[in-house]
Amino acid sequence: MQRSVAVVGAGAAGAAAAYALREHPADVTVFEKSGGVCGRAATRRRDGCVYEYGANYLTADDDRVAELVTAELPSEGLTEIDEPVWTFDADREIREGRDEQTTRWTYEQGITQLAKRLFAAGDATVHRHTRVESLERRGGSWRVTDAEGGTYDSFDAVLLTPPGPQTADLLGQSEWEHADRRRLRKAAASVPYRTIVAGLLHYEFELDRPYYGLVSEDEDHEIGWIGREECKAGHVPDGEALLLVQMAPDWSVTHYRDDAATLTDAIADATATLLDDDRLAEPDWTDHQHWRYALPDDGVEADALETAAEHDLFLAGDWVAGEARLHAAVRNGLRTGERIGEHL
Repeated sequence: MQRSVAVVGAGAAGAAAAYALREHPADVTVFEKSGGVCGRAATRRRDGCVYEYGANYLTADDDRVAELVTAELPSEGLTEIDEPVWTFDADREIREGRDEQTTRWTYEQGITQLAKRLFAAGDATVHRHTRVESLERRGGSWRVTDAEGGTYDSFDAVLLTPPGPQTADLLGQSEWEHADRRRLRKAAASVPYRTIVAGLLHYEFELDRPYYGLVSEDEDHEIGWIGREECKAGHVPDGEALLLVQMAPDWSVTHYRDDAATLTDAIADATATLLDDDRLAEPDWTDHQHWRYALPDDGVEADALETAAEHDLFLAGDWVAGEARLHAAVRNGLRTGERIGEHL
């Protein structure tokens, strides 16, 4: 019997779940509030540059995910970042290497290719620019209502993939009177998140450094991460440099409402100071992004997932896995999709 599944969110977890469900007799409908896919694994383009401004890459830390991207999905344009990640401390001392050196992948066309290829391999219907406003439990099925008042029904199961606090808000607005709704909402809302403000700094000159990325060693610096997008094949034209600078959570919260010019000037100044290069204080163009719910610091309670499944409701994402990594979101999405298929 063909069953119907609604997936809220076209991020990495939602795309992976839809991919896994292709093996089951399920009609999958995905609702995405933005115009793109892959969520916080996001790509932009400007002046011949392709750049990631959220998740920087996908690691080979999970065998299932590694097999997915190298063997199951088309691998054309899949590229490995060869340069290492180094560390720095509060005194701006940069040190070679870190304990964890692993394979890092992106795509020449950008990391969003991951979700695009997952969706292309399946047959899910994806509604972009469609913000889900509420859910309604109607007998043994679910109805989805969007922000414009449009309704979609009836679904045999619903998968929620937005960050925990946003999932909690959605549950709070839903017409579902069961006592478990409050418990699930509380479980989702309790997942702690770090807020990150990211800046992109472009330069019309090469930056000769022996590393791809720098990560704060003791998390006691205003910068949390610097990544060199020119280390990714196909991302930056020769002779140019493009830095992704993700600021530390405390700094990001303090400066979250700064205007764009003030924000990017401060990020450029901090970058120039850390890298001891005055030229970096004056990029020729900049971009920025606010991630209110950037990195989950914990996972949702396992028994909450069991409770949700009793109502044909499922949760997926890095916040469910309890690990703020792209491969964790993909792995959790695959497993949850398989679980939904078996449940139906």
